[in-house]
Amino acid sequence: MIILPAIDLKDGKVVRLYQGDFSTAHQVAEDPLTTAQAFAQAGARWLHMVDLDGAREGKRLNSDHIRQVVQASSLRVELGGGIRTRADVDAAAQLGVSRMVIGSAAVTDPGVVDYALERYGAGVAVGIDCLDGRVRTVGWEQDSGLSGLELARRMEEKGVKTLVFTDIATDGMLSGPSFDQLAALQKAVGCQIVASGGVTTLDDVKRLRDMGLYGAIIGKAYYAGTIDLAEAIREAGPQQ
Repeated sequence: MIILPAIDLKDGKVVRLYQGDFSTAHQVAEDPLTTAQAFAQAGARWLHMVDLDGAREGKRLNSDHIRQVVQASSLRVELGGGIRTRADVDAAAQLGVSRMVIGSAAVTDPGVVDYALERYGAGVAVGIDCLDGRVRTVGWEQDSGLSGLELARRMEEKGVKTLVFTDIATDGMLSGPSFDQLAALQKAVGCQIVASGGVTTLDDVKRLRDMGLYGAIIGKAYYAGTIDLAEAIREAGPQQ
């Protein structure tokens, strides 16, 4: 299982939120590149980055920081946040990211996913962000009325190979992942699944690994010191 330590960017700063609430944003690290380099030293091969300004307002304010991390760190970058149009897809690709995560557009404009898959194939993932089993969009602020499992099935039919699943209720809460929802998703589709939200302890990592998940994102737990990243990576197994 790959471990993807996370950097959430707002106004060029590394921040964390509680349950996606932008009013709770607080800075947790000084510099995106320095943070990414520390992840690499711990043994990470992948990095999950979220452009929070893009997610909420559709404004790409953090592109220079993302490009710098791509070019100056040894990590493969998975980028989400604000990738809603064909132009956004191409802009993300031009930053040099290894995988882009399309969230809201998978619901509001599925043609964007088709376009991305046609041009970038395996470099495309879809983010499924749920609260009480229902998909939320636009920085998690709008209820789509669609269930997470239904969206997952639709995306698999399109040819999406990787899904990033977030239970918003666990995000940033240090309460453990939503193992039951992840298991249900595994049964519903054959896609690679990345668990996001709530990964707090080494035991969480071991349990996700034993479930056979493709990846797990570690965010708040790293910054709060509840998990040792190097140890988590060793438990997860070979990184690729």
